[in-house]
Amino acid sequence: MDAARNHARLLNAAARIARERGLERLTMGAVATAAGVGKGTVFRRFGDRTGLLQALLQRSEDSFQAAHLSGSERADGRDGAIEQLRAFGVAAIRRYAAEMELHLAAEPSPDQRYRRGPRRRYHERVSILLGLAAPDADAELLSHALLGYLEPALLWHLSDQCGLPLQRLENGWLELVSRLVQKPQPHAT
Repeated sequence: MDAARNHARLLNAAARIARERGLERLTMGAVATAAGVGKGTVFRRFGDRTGLLQALLQRSEDSFQAAHLSGSERADGRDGAIEQLRAFGVAAIRRYAAEMELHLAAEPSPDQRYRRGPRRRYHERVSILLGLAAPDADAELLSHALLGYLEPALLWHLSDQCGLPLQRLENGWLELVSRLVQKPQPHAT
């Protein structure tokens, strides 16, 4: 019980620092001071700053997964799968936009990016939906391409560096899904 309470207290302190002072001021020492514990306690709990940032990110991840990855593994046919793919991407884009700084700061090293639990669960869900929406497609491989569109670094580049509005990013996702699940047209002979 104490461990869970201490974990929550440390995360609450970290979230407060990030919200009030920004991520650049979120240090292990600042969290320790705000939570009233020794700096070693923060390091033992999270390992390093990246571990702390990933723990903060996990809070919103849990809510996102409950809303978009839970429930039955199968959608209601092709149309239901398409609708769920569309909703998943739009929700992910909005979430990343709201938490972009945290997502970028907590980004795992390249060798761990695709091994992390959330990414694996996204891939599994998108593969299932894509398989239902486009049965002839290589859903396992193409789901990686779809998820590539939702990478926080790309969305940051498109929104912050290229100045694209959120609505355009959402529309791009919807168009990508529509084109990918489009039924092939028979060739005229």
